[in-house]
Order: sequence, then C-alpha cells, then structure tokens
Amino acid sequence: MKSYTFYLFRHGLTKGNLNAQYIGHTDLPLTTDSISALKNIKAHEHYPKVSAVFSSPLKRCIDSAKIMFPDNKIITIDDFIEYNFGEFEGLTAEDLKDNQDFKNWLHGDVNSAPPYGESNAQFAMRVCSAFEKVVDGCIKTGTDNAAIVGHAGVLMTILSCYGLPEAPMAHWQMDAGYGFKLRITPSLWMQGKKLEVVDTSPTSLSDIKDQN
Repeated sequence: MKSYTFYLFRHGLTKGNLNAQYIGHTDLPLTTDSISALKNIKAHEHYPKVSAVFSSPLKRCIDSAKIMFPDNKIITIDDFIEYNFGEFEGLTAEDLKDNQDFKNWLHGDVNSAPPYGESNAQFAMRVCSAFEKVVDGCIKTGTDNAAIVGHAGVLMTILSCYGLPEAPMAHWQMDAGYGFKLRITPSLWMQGKKLEVVDTSPTSLSDIKDQN
C-alpha cells in the first residue's frame, strides 16, 4: 500500500529563544550564529529531497526552510504560526514569576489562556486543523514526500496528537534544525488520524554511506 513520508523540522534560533523569552507571533529573525549552524547541518548532514515544503508565515521559519530546501518553493500556512502568548509575549518566566495570570496559566487546564492570548485548546485545534488539511491535500494530489518547517510548539503538538508511538508533548522536543521523519499510511490516517514516527532527521551523510 502506498505511504506518504513527512518530515518535521524546527526552525533555527532567534535572540528570543536564546533569552528564554515567550516569543509567539513576534517576527524575530534568525541569529547570525543560527544561520551558520543551519548551513553547517546542511553541509555535513542530509536534509531529504521533498516535493513540497510548508512553513509558518514567520521569517524565522521561512528563512530556515530556504536554507534547508533551497530548490523548493516555500508554501506558507498561516495557521502554523506559533502560540499567541498575549500579554506574556516577549517576557520570560522569571519576569512573570509573581504574575497571578501567569501562575494560573501554568497550572490551569487546557482552556486556560494568557490575557489576550489563546488557550492550549484553541492552539491545538488551530494547528491540528491546518495539519489535517495539509495531509489530506498531499494524499489527494499524490504528493508523497513533504516537509514542514515550524515552531517547536506547533511540531510537538502535531506529534503528540497524531504520532505513534503515542507520547506527551515533552517527549517530542527537538533541537533547532532537527526533527522527525513520519510515515503516513492512508488507511491508518483515514480510520484513526494516526501516523508513524519512524526516525529522527536529518540523517548524517556518513550514516547514508554506511547504508549503501
């Protein structure tokens, strides 16, 4: 039976990442060091050849995707944008440690939200709806090899909601420039909206030579 291969890659780092800030919709650029790091990964390891590349609309993802996949047109998906942190945007946990709204959000249920932000439930619904449309579109068009370059929170949500083996979000943490290889079998996807997480990615060029 025909299967579809998807790759999920986390974007390179911004100053907000390095400063441990809550950066959601703020359109920060990649740092110079992170651009070099992504180019180094590409030079020494193997980003796969894919037919389609999808990205968050924010430049930290688009610019990462252009480094990883220079031969592909980058298709932006608005609903792959990072979490809306509302009033917490740009602040750190240390900045917010005495903020009661922050404490409630950290210890609240999935419907808790930062002031003027979105709840975890709203975020998951947005991301999952967009991901399902991308997968269904690829199956419909026969696009059997695709990549998504996105934010850690977006990618971890996808993996925790659809991935087999099943695991919580924290299990799916990934370094900048790296991610996971997925296999989607139409019957499993149509019946239960599940996919297989089969490997990490990218694969080292030396590992590829060892396999040949």
